[in-house]
Order: sequence, then structure tokens, then C-alpha cells
Amino acid sequence: MQLDLNLLTVLDALLEEGSVLGAADRLRLSSPAVSRSLGRIRRLTGDDILVRTGRTMTPTPYALAVREQVGDLVRQARSVLVPNRELDLAELDRTFTLQCHDALTTALAPTLLSSIAELAPGVRLRFLAEPASDTDDLRHGRIDLAIGSSAPDQPEFRSETLGHDRVVVILRQGHPCAGALDLAAYAAQPHVLVSRRGRLADPVDDLLATHGLTRRVLGSVSTAASAMLIVSRGDAVLTVPEATWRPLVETFGLRTEPLPLPVPSPPMICSWHQRYDTDAAHTWLRARVRAILSPTVAS
Repeated sequence: MQLDLNLLTVLDALLEEGSVLGAADRLRLSSPAVSRSLGRIRRLTGDDILVRTGRTMTPTPYALAVREQVGDLVRQARSVLVPNRELDLAELDRTFTLQCHDALTTALAPTLLSSIAELAPGVRLRFLAEPASDTDDLRHGRIDLAIGSSAPDQPEFRSETLGHDRVVVILRQGHPCAGALDLAAYAAQPHVLVSRRGRLADPVDDLLATHGLTRRVLGSVSTAASAMLIVSRGDAVLTVPEATWRPLVETFGLRTEPLPLPVPSPPMICSWHQRYDTDAAHTWLRARVRAILSPTVAS
């Protein structure tokens, strides 16, 4: 059975206005168009809906019985097709999952969690580490927001570049090369890398090679905390984006030196699926992340 759901809108107007003319004015339709719709409603329901009593129209018992239900159906349909975009943070009950490097989590999580606890106490956040291999988590909604230095290139994803970080060298206080880290001294140091895939080389090695230099990589670790502990207890150095790692540098009492090698400034990019473009809660979350991270990186 195929139903024209526009008939519900006409029926609601007829029951509210009590006349074809009033319903036509309300719906901005002609009286003949509303009369034709009333005829179709009568045929579908087997009921007259409105009957003439003198100069007015009176709803039938059936019409009175379904009037409230019809009104509810029309309001529900309107809320689906024209959703309310206003966001009540105090009533928001939702869990968001963010995925980023664990060093970036230390830069973002404390401030973001504190802000959300104050503004939207019903919201929970899950921070997941970057996986060792690419996944479809963002596509399938298992991840709400991914933050990193690259963005998916498929048209179904959206991305926003928050800024660009500066690459620096982290070393311990009292390191023999502190304050005197030229290119030759940098290459001569023992190095530790952070890699989710266990790589023992990165683009820095390619740039050093153009200067006829190589560096000695002691090893790679998968977490930021492990790398910082290694640097804090020896002469190994770590080459990383400055703003992302600043909280860890301060926590471990380390220092940074300018990288004596020109390298591109890595971007800081937020990515999400297009399904969340008009989602008010997701838009609010992205704004909070932007407000926290954008001031830490150059535009």
C-alpha cells in the first residue's frame, strides 16, 4: 500500500483549522487542492473527517480520536527532516573516540578533558594510539576524530589543518652537545626513533645523506614515554615536532635544541568522516580541539 505522507500534513491542518479554507491558508495551497486531498483522505479512511453543520465544519468522532496522533506524527516527521541543530551541552550524553600519537595525547588530553568536564559533564573521551597499520576505523565510525600529520585522500573524509609544527632535537640537561649542536655533532650523536611500525630510519636520514652524513640509530620504540626515558638517562637524542612533545619535555626535565638541518614543518591535521559534518556535537568537539591545539602551532 503506497501512502502519500503529505496527506498527514493536510489532515493535521484540516483538524487544526476546522475548514478547507483555513487549512489552505495555513499550508499556502489553493482551496481546490486541499479539497482534493480531503477527498483522498476520506477514501483512504472511509470517514468523512469534517462534515458541514450550518456554516461551519465539524470533525467526526474518528477525526477527534486521531487528531492528537496525527499532530504527533507531523511533528515527528518535521523533526526528522528539519532537525534541531541547537546543542545543549549540559544534557549531551555521548562518547567520542579520538586517535592520535601518544605524545599528542599528552599535549591535548589534560586541557580537553578539563574543559569537557566543566562544559559537558555527560561527555566521555577515549584516546586511542595510532595503529601499526592503516585501518577503516574512521570510515566505519569506530573513530570520531583522527589527529596527525597526514589526512585521508578519499572524498568521503574531511580534514582541517590546525597549523605546522617545528622540528627540534630533544636531549637531556647537561648533555655534552647542549648549546653547541651543529650538523656534524648532530649526526654523530646516538639517536632513538619513535615508530609505530618499528622503523629504524625516517626522512631525516635522507636529508643527512644529501650532506654526506649518516647517523647512528640505537633503536626505535613505539611510545613517547619510552623514548623520553631513554633520552633522560643517556646521551641519545630524539628528533620530533616541538609543540606536540613540549609537555613531555617539561615533565621529564629535558631541553630542546634547534635542528641544524632544514626540514619541512609537519602539519597538524584533524580528519573526520563526512557523516559528522553537520553533527552539532561533533562540530563542538572539533572546535574545542582546534582551540587547544591551534595556538601551539604556527598557521
